[in-house]
Amino acid sequence: MIALQHVSKVFAGSDKTKQVHAVDDVSLTIQDGDIFGIIGFSGAGKSTLVRCINLLERPTSGSVEVDGQELTRMSAKELRQARKKIGMIFQHFNLMPSRTIFGNVAYPLRGSGLSKEEIRAKVHSLLELVGIADKENAYPSQLSGGQKQRVAIARALANDPKILLCDEATSALDPQTTKAILSLLHHLNQTLGITIVVITHEMAVVKEICNRVAVMDHGKVVEEGTVFSVFATPKEPITRDFIKTTSNLQKIEELIADDSPVVALKPGERIVRLSYVERNPSEPLISLITQKFGITLNIIFADVEIVQNAPIGGTVAIFSGDSGQIDAALTYLKEKNVGVEVIRQ
Repeated sequence: MIALQHVSKVFAGSDKTKQVHAVDDVSLTIQDGDIFGIIGFSGAGKSTLVRCINLLERPTSGSVEVDGQELTRMSAKELRQARKKIGMIFQHFNLMPSRTIFGNVAYPLRGSGLSKEEIRAKVHSLLELVGIADKENAYPSQLSGGQKQRVAIARALANDPKILLCDEATSALDPQTTKAILSLLHHLNQTLGITIVVITHEMAVVKEICNRVAVMDHGKVVEEGTVFSVFATPKEPITRDFIKTTSNLQKIEELIADDSPVVALKPGERIVRLSYVERNPSEPLISLITQKFGITLNIIFADVEIVQNAPIGGTVAIFSGDSGQIDAALTYLKEKNVGVEVIRQ
């Protein structure tokens, strides 16, 4: 388990008179086996925070506990040993260009006490695990971005860490390669039981792989919860802004701003956004309300996908019919734990 208590990191400003609070009084608990996302825009403090977990950045104040050990109180020697159980991968891979892929992965095993034969067997096993066993004699310059990140992951796993820190690990990759790397990380989490902390500015990455997420803004954690709950019922404006980047349901505002004929309303009609806010919506609600209340729904957008094994998303539709019946239908939907937002009427 990772437990951060009131962690702050302060840097001196460029003019040496102002201080920059990169991380500001953050407390987080990350359970064993979690894939925990930390998301924020550039400058939010997320990369500084993740470096506080392994003390690449020493907190100005607060405590960092990993597996029951308080890292900030350790001697330099004790910290070196503790860091062996915390692997880390980076956006730009940080591979050594003069060493082969085998040499890069074997590098952390120097001084491990393993024989040459044991190191060779371990490196082969790691390269097979990440799917690039045929590249051990190649050099980093000969690999694609996705292959380089696989090498970086293998190297990070060399000392059998319990925790893997991923600092914008997919930001330099194309969407298809990103999906493959995220699939690999999920596989490692499931097969090795390794705890993974994912730093990203992309909500789609969180949605794809994480079970819990914290949202950072100006050095603070402003929202935290399961990925489903944060997507279904975001509480903070910045969280809603992130979610807009992954959902077609937000495009309705663009159509309204452009005065598109798609959103032109007749008297009495309303544009309503419906969203799932519970894990198991099982009733065919749209079909049900059209029959029950005698109204018509013209669907403009529908965007439903599976997050944490539950459907999430919703529908934007034009509601037509008797005003009282529309009111009754919207009340009924709210009672069924469906989010209801009247956008235009």
